[in-house]
Amino acid sequence: MIKAILKPGLLLLSFTIVSIFFVSWTQDATQIKIKYNEEQLLIQRLSELVVNYDNDILQEKYHQTLTLHGVHQTISIYPAKRNGKIFAYLIEHTYPNGYNGDIRLLTGVSVEQTLLGVRVITHKETPGLGDKIETRKSNWIKQFTGLSLVNPLQKDWKVERDGGVFDAFTGATITPRAIVTASYQVLELFSKQGFSGQTK
Repeated sequence: MIKAILKPGLLLLSFTIVSIFFVSWTQDATQIKIKYNEEQLLIQRLSELVVNYDNDILQEKYHQTLTLHGVHQTISIYPAKRNGKIFAYLIEHTYPNGYNGDIRLLTGVSVEQTLLGVRVITHKETPGLGDKIETRKSNWIKQFTGLSLVNPLQKDWKVERDGGVFDAFTGATITPRAIVTASYQVLELFSKQGFSGQTK
């Protein structure tokens, strides 16, 4: 009687252990794949914003913890060098006020305080509307290349609906407003303290 009860119990236990193992293995493999895909996307975004650098930009990445976009966060900074001298910084940062939450961005800034461009790394914006901030959906985000704190003037760093010069997507003002604000605030931060960890 006891053996008859124990046998199915042991089989169930064995099945449970094997199932847990495979679920755990699948989860680990998935996480590795996700991390790899994110790294590849980051490399692609970096190459879109800066060229002609001769340092190992990924290996020389460093971090700064500071207040940006109204939140305390740790940003990743990729220094682009030529002949041993930094000519640009690529900043990986999070803007928290997208339509559906965080927007992870990569923003390139030259040492002359001019935008080299802005690219989206991850976001949760509405498909068909807010996702037009992706270059595979539209060229909208490419308009930031070459802009600075004085071009346009501060009062014009807004979407047209707010009295600025940046157009917004039909039915999706919050998302473009977020990118405009985030870009200006990165430039503003760089003008005040740079990204070397020392106050200017």
